[in-house]
Amino acid sequence: MNISNRLLALAASVLLVAPASAQMDFTGEWPVVRAQDNTDNPHLGEYVGLPLSAEAIRRAEIWDASIQSLPEWQCRPHSGAYIKRGPSNLRIWKDVDPASRQIVAFQAEWLRSVNTPIYMDGRERPPEFAAHTWGGFSTGEWEGDRLRVRTTHLKEDYYRRNGVPQSDKATLTEYLIRRRFNDEDYLTWLIVAYDPVYLTEPLVRSTEYRLDLNQRVPPYPCTIVTEVVRPEGYVPHFLPGTNDQIFSFSDTYGLPRTLYFDGAETMYPEYRSKLRNALRTPADQ
Repeated sequence: MNISNRLLALAASVLLVAPASAQMDFTGEWPVVRAQDNTDNPHLGEYVGLPLSAEAIRRAEIWDASIQSLPEWQCRPHSGAYIKRGPSNLRIWKDVDPASRQIVAFQAEWLRSVNTPIYMDGRERPPEFAAHTWGGFSTGEWEGDRLRVRTTHLKEDYYRRNGVPQSDKATLTEYLIRRRFNDEDYLTWLIVAYDPVYLTEPLVRSTEYRLDLNQRVPPYPCTIVTEVVRPEGYVPHFLPGTNDQIFSFSDTYGLPRTLYFDGAETMYPEYRSKLRNALRTPADQ
């Protein structure tokens, strides 16, 4: 082999093992930025802007917040569809292959959540009938300097902690985008949820984090206690048509109660005209 061919072979081998120049490092401690409605602490019945199916609305109607006090719910982790939008701080680290120096996975951890790996090594996705977990199964691939993540195999849970359900058929397409602004590093975690059971359209939400080198994800020891004394076997719930608490949001802000049932329609600007017409008094009309 002549010198030229050797140089070409050496260059090819370097390209095969060297990381792409556009890859971004997401490791670090990331406190959540509370400058938008990303803390997910909503009113009961606050479902505007969510493309909920009729099945989701009816299931949310029978939900009782007291279910969180049940022993089997007290230490239950948040699912991957909720926690990335919740109020918890985030920690990310990476697993690196010692031989190739390639990233095997980014590991993400929030308070009150399971460790969630994002596999970067091209491994196959589990079959559809494989076990579903709280974090689901996530794989990532680079699109320039942003990371595109696909998450499947999620357990059934919720999108918001006011009864909005998430089915175990839900999948997520996510984007991690790191940017620098005013001498600080920010991470945008964009989530697009697809749910054939409880969503009629994709649900798009994002959360902003700011880099902080101090440890901000504390341990989460959880001990089950008796929070509410109730008969054994009782599960908090409402029967269909009996839950007046769902109108808390509309009544608080003087909005028509009909918006509770309008689903994806509430996502669009045209819905404002419908609200204005509903709020007019007979004298105005």
